[in-house]
Amino acid sequence: MPETPLHYKAITELAELISSKELSPVELTDSFLQRIDQLDDKLKSYATLMSEQALESAKKAEQEIMKGEYRGLLHGIPIGVKDLCFTKGVRTMGGAKVLKNHVPTYNSTVVDKLESAGGVILGKLNLTEGAMGGYHPEFDIPISPWNPERWTGSSSSGSGVATAAGLCTVSIGSDTGGSIRFPSAACGIVGIKPTWGRVSRYGVFALAESMDHVGPMTRSISDSAILLETISGNDENDPTSLPNPVPNMLEGISNDITGIRIGFDKHYTTKDVDKELSAAVCLGVKILEDLGAEIVEVKVPDMDEYVLAWPTICTAEAVLAHKETYPSRRDEYGPWFQGWLDMGAEITGTQYAEANNLRNECSGHLRRIFKDIDVLVCPSMSGPPHPVTPELLYGPKETRAARFQRFTAPFDFNGAPTLSAPCGLTVDGLPLSIQFVGKHLSEPLLCQVGYAYENATEWHKLHPDI
Repeated sequence: MPETPLHYKAITELAELISSKELSPVELTDSFLQRIDQLDDKLKSYATLMSEQALESAKKAEQEIMKGEYRGLLHGIPIGVKDLCFTKGVRTMGGAKVLKNHVPTYNSTVVDKLESAGGVILGKLNLTEGAMGGYHPEFDIPISPWNPERWTGSSSSGSGVATAAGLCTVSIGSDTGGSIRFPSAACGIVGIKPTWGRVSRYGVFALAESMDHVGPMTRSISDSAILLETISGNDENDPTSLPNPVPNMLEGISNDITGIRIGFDKHYTTKDVDKELSAAVCLGVKILEDLGAEIVEVKVPDMDEYVLAWPTICTAEAVLAHKETYPSRRDEYGPWFQGWLDMGAEITGTQYAEANNLRNECSGHLRRIFKDIDVLVCPSMSGPPHPVTPELLYGPKETRAARFQRFTAPFDFNGAPTLSAPCGLTVDGLPLSIQFVGKHLSEPLLCQVGYAYENATEWHKLHPDI
């Protein structure tokens, strides 16, 4: 087998080289910066490249390691961060022209945790405006390394593209209605949407606070586990962060999955779902069964009615999140997000309450489903990445069928953790993705199931031909 290039090596592989002093963090960081220079004019994953700061961090890491002060697996590892997360002294724009001059005076908790672990922040990654569905016309749009004419998964698209193309080792994304899972699926990588509150949102621009999640986007399950453990934990600056202890996410990850109860609803997985994708997910269930998991037939109710409540909640909360600039600077927003905020401004208290009641009803159904299972398996989205057009990317805001978020929004509603992983390619060479959903705070179990699946397949080893 050919040697895996540095830009596609896993954290554990790089950490072994760094801790043994066979590889310098400076050498590694410089190799990523060179690759970004070579490829990102085309792929447009970075909004702001932090070359100078990254090399300074790499030099600091190298000096510490040479002195025997090795901090752990992320020490000296190059990381990309979605441009929602505040970085002290470095602009954080959230994909919005209205925020193009916003330079935070402090780090988000997530960035602080990454830097405390010795991570090297390469830069800030592009996203849709306000972390919703469309881009501001004056901002770059990330381009899929698999096919430039296909969707990159909306909000955390820069994170998906950079990670898939080897322009960072791992990255940070966020998810309010699917924005870790969609770009992970579209770009053929792994993404974890943690339990709501597992990761602090302090210093992270909000879209809809009651549904916003921050999590890892990586090329392997173990990398996601390492990154999630690093950024998790209670934060006094975020009262909604959970006080629960952070488990060792790698401990037990390689245990077999014999007896783990995997819930599966074939109708939910196949109805109005691309046939290649549904077949790949069904095959994934068979692989899990062959590995010793107990497959339990479950009945997922029709989610479309509940998904229709998501825009009501999200738009109303987005207006609150942007109260400093909307409606006072409404004309500076792009057509897509401007329409989203306008929609939210018209939501009445009664409509929001009705939508919230539907959200709670949906969560109640999911609690019943999980009564007799440990993990639910389904697709990450309803098909492979679709073709894109300027109208789709820039707006005005389009109306999508409820089924588009059938596999994502319900788990933003209830804040349950999810893990998305590659499960195949279409005949046209586009990535397909399987999703594992767990009970609250069950991320270690999701990583264990995902790791077993990953090791039984080869899909995670595929990379786009750039």
